[in-house]
This record gives sequence, structure tokens and C-alpha cells, in this order.
Amino acid sequence: MKKLLTSAAVGLGLLGSAAVAFAQAAAPEAAAAVAEAAAPAAAVIVPNKGDVAWMMLSTLLVIMMAVPGLALFYGGLVRSKNMLSVLMQVLVVFSMITVLWAMYGYSVAFGGEGLIIGNFDKLFLKGVTLSSLADTFTPDVKIPELIFVAFQSTFAGITCALIVGSFAERIKFSAVLLFSALWFTFSYLPIAHMVWGAGGYLLGKGALDFAGGTVVHINAAVAGLVGAYMVGKRIGYGRESMAPHSLTLTMVGASLLWVGWFGFNAGSNLESNAGATLAFINTLLATAAAVMAWSVGEALSKGKASMLGAASGAVAGLVAITPACGTVGPMGAIIIGLVGGFLCLWGVTGLKKLLGADDSLDVFGVHGVGGIVGALLTGVFASPSLGGTGAEDFSIAHQLYVQAEGVLITLVWSAVVAYVCYKIVDVVIGLRVTEESEREGLDITSHGESAYHG
Repeated sequence: MKKLLTSAAVGLGLLGSAAVAFAQAAAPEAAAAVAEAAAPAAAVIVPNKGDVAWMMLSTLLVIMMAVPGLALFYGGLVRSKNMLSVLMQVLVVFSMITVLWAMYGYSVAFGGEGLIIGNFDKLFLKGVTLSSLADTFTPDVKIPELIFVAFQSTFAGITCALIVGSFAERIKFSAVLLFSALWFTFSYLPIAHMVWGAGGYLLGKGALDFAGGTVVHINAAVAGLVGAYMVGKRIGYGRESMAPHSLTLTMVGASLLWVGWFGFNAGSNLESNAGATLAFINTLLATAAAVMAWSVGEALSKGKASMLGAASGAVAGLVAITPACGTVGPMGAIIIGLVGGFLCLWGVTGLKKLLGADDSLDVFGVHGVGGIVGALLTGVFASPSLGGTGAEDFSIAHQLYVQAEGVLITLVWSAVVAYVCYKIVDVVIGLRVTEESEREGLDITSHGESAYHG
């Protein structure tokens, strides 16, 4: 009897196993559902409210950099008859690029992986919702994608607005807009993706550009220099006085740029944490050092330090520290500011004479030279042995090579694209206003207004 019961139990067990196996084979969906139900629920990432608030504030600060900061800085540097034309160009270019960014720019720059561009999956912000998230530099820490889109749009807008200073006082308003749209599409977006986008060529190489030394400043400066050559020199350049009409407004604009730049640099950390404070203090120290360097350089070379020089030095320091602000230590930031201040002073004097272009507001001398200095010195002072945040096996020689490659690619890419875009604009609508319009001033001839009366 005992053997009979044992045999029966074994038989029932085998029958049960067979039944389970049959049920799993017959209903794989049910088995998968049971397994999924038994698995632990995935953690839901909720953005930190402090990070969200910081990114909204940073976005506002960058908008202030462009309008009114850059607009007033440029506006004060031109002659009074062209004041409104510069304000208008900065305002409308920034606004147009912001709209284009939402339509297709964000998708091309950040919409997917690729060596040169992303993809078109997020055209017109498709899929960007209240619940979609964007990555930060910290794993498992994210911010709402909507604020990332807004923050990055301000970078694109101010980059295109920077170019305005190179051909100020003699270009058609319609030509500025058409060129900006073309250059944004074929130069800014690919460079932005290569440096910051997933799968980007320079990002994969290990290029360091925390807030836009290559993407923003070198990129815009080269396009401006090409424009200065192609639009031609202002009538009377080198013979007539073209002194700035209001250094007071230039100082106000430079001050707004400095304040807004904290959002530009520290906001690029994408989180409100210690990394943002490093970018913050570096932005402060490098800028102050560049003001001192430019002022001392002017005093030694000309006998007097000017207010225009000090304001220009501030912008030079801001530009130079931009690519390095999140990866170098405070002492490295001071050195970058000092070097940037001295070399940008040379950029708007000696180098400008060598180039022979009428770069009206010294876009290349400040943003081009400062951007190159900052990009290269990032490869030096990011080293942990010099106070930077690089890895223990950081190689200055290797990083300098990578940084130089990024600079060279940006220089060539922007120059070629800018040349083609200017040619297209010249054929379609023409680049330059008439001689009569230029002599009368663009405020009246292009916009029917005057900045000053009486």
C-alpha cells in the first residue's frame, strides 16, 4: 500500500508539472503578466523643485543678456543714427531664432543620436510634454524637458544676435534675418549637436565645452568676420570719426551681460548644486581678472585706461571662462581671465589691423579670440593637478589636442557655412543698403524712427 501511495504521489507531481508547463506554453502572455506583476515597480523620477526654479531663473538671465544687455552694449558702440537699427536687429534675430528653435532646431540639435545632427523626431516639439524629462550631468537626476528646451533656445538666439556687431551700420535688415535663419540651421545646430548632443562627434572625442566657447562664441565670431569681409567696410572707415555715441549705454549693457552670464554659465550645470556654484564663482573671478588685465594693458600701451576698455575686458573674461567654468578651479579661472583680457586687447588692436576687416564692434577680436583662448586653456586647467575637476588620469597634452580639434572644426565649419549663406542672401535680396541710406543712417532709412530727437 505504501509503495502504491508513493507511486501515485509521484505520478500526480509529474502530472502537475506537465500541466504547468502546458499552461505556460499555451498562454505565454499570462505567464509574462504574472512575472511582471511580481517584479518590483520602477522608481519614478521626480524633478527637484530647486533645480526647476534655478533653470527658470537661469533662462530669464540669459534672455536679459540678449535683450537688453547685448542690445545696449552694441547700441552704445555705434553712431547715434544707427542706434535703433542695432537694437532692432538684436531683438528680432533673438525672437526669430527662438521660434525656429521650437519648430525644428531643438530636434536637430538634441532630438537623437548622430555624429553631426540629431534627428527630426521632435519637430514642432512633438513628444515634449509636461511629463517628459531631460537628462542632467548626474545619473537619475532630471529636469522637465520644457525648461531645457527654453534654456537652450536662449543660447541659440544670443549666438545669432552676436553676429550683428560685425556688420553693423551698413547691412539690410531683411538680409540680417535671412542670413541668421540660414546660418542657424546649417552652422549653429550641427556644432551644438557635435559638442553637446547625444552621439555628437566632439562629445565622443571628449571635448570640454561647459557653456559654449565653441558652440556660441567661436561659431558666431567666425560668421561675423566672414560677414565683415563680404559686406565690406563702412563708408568713410579709417577716414571719418566713427566713435561710439554713448559709452554710458555700453557700460549698462556690459553690466547686464555680466549679471546675465551667471545664468548662462552656472545654468549650464542644469542643477542647483555644488557644480553650479563652481561655475558661478569662476564666472565672477575670471571676469574681474579680465577687466584688470585689459585696463592694465591699455594703460601700458596707450597711457590711459578707458571705460570702453574695461567694459570690453569684462566681456572678454566672460567669453574666455565660458567653456571652462564648470571644470576648472577658481585660480585657474583667474589665470584664464588674465590671459583672455590681454589677448582680446590685442585682438581688437593688432590682430584687427592684420585682418584688415571692418568688424564694426570687434566681435572676432573679443568673442573669437576669447573663445579660442578659453577653449584651449580648458584643456590645461581642467587637470586635477591644477585645481580642475578632471579624472585622475587626466592628460593635459591629450586634452589640448582634443580642444584644438574642436576649435579647428568650429572655425572651418562656421566659415564655410557663413560664406555660402552670405552668398545666397546677396543673390536673393542683396546684403548692403545704398550709399545714401548708409550716410543718412539705418534708423530712418530701415525703420523710419530716430533714437533721439531735438
